[in-house]
Amino acid sequence: MLELALDCLMHAGVQDIAVDLGDARVVRGVLDGVALDAATQAELIDALSHKDAAALATLAERFPAEARRGLAALPSMYGGDEVLARARTELPQHALIAQALDDLQWLITHLRHAYPNLHVGFDLSDLSGYAYYSGARFAIFDSASADALVRGGRYDEVGAVFGRKRPAVGFSLDLKSLATVARDHAPRPAVRAPWGEEPALRAAIRRLREAGETVVCVLPGHEHEAQEYACDRELVAADGHWVLRAI
Repeated sequence: MLELALDCLMHAGVQDIAVDLGDARVVRGVLDGVALDAATQAELIDALSHKDAAALATLAERFPAEARRGLAALPSMYGGDEVLARARTELPQHALIAQALDDLQWLITHLRHAYPNLHVGFDLSDLSGYAYYSGARFAIFDSASADALVRGGRYDEVGAVFGRKRPAVGFSLDLKSLATVARDHAPRPAVRAPWGEEPALRAAIRRLREAGETVVCVLPGHEHEAQEYACDRELVAADGHWVLRAI
């Protein structure tokens, strides 16, 4: 799914792409066994997302020592490959955390095989979509955008509300942000055609579309909309046949 997201951006001409990786299981492992009400959990997530060490220390005052140490370490867990190495020694030795780090290492290994020049970083305290994601999550940026163009990850638990949990992964792509940074493609010339029910006309339009042409049928009362397309030819009737004519 990451490769699909990256290919979409690259095909659109986005330059200087960077991938940010994290995993919701890291924080869940750190907080495992800590009794939290909904309000405190929300405050913790907000403090971690803003890397607010002072707020974290205050919220965790009564937590077990291991959880306090883990929370104190998380705000600095961002950067390159060294983050995974540090996390293995500075975070609690918990099965959820170990599996998350193993999966992140697996992801980065495959990404670098597919995209050798791709910049990949980690942020283990970024909890965007924490309540939604169940495992690895990713965000994709480019140098010209203030926010992520793509966000996605594993959300295996979502199906539980429908009575069936199963593996799931996906991403959302911000089309408005993408449009501001994507390469400006010249519009592909199209063919303008009248709208009608005549079998010969409909067959001619079908043949053109099957050949890869974009055919814009001008609907009655919408003639002005044809100007929105870069039509350089039109389909016209001549001697009992429908033929193309340059505009």
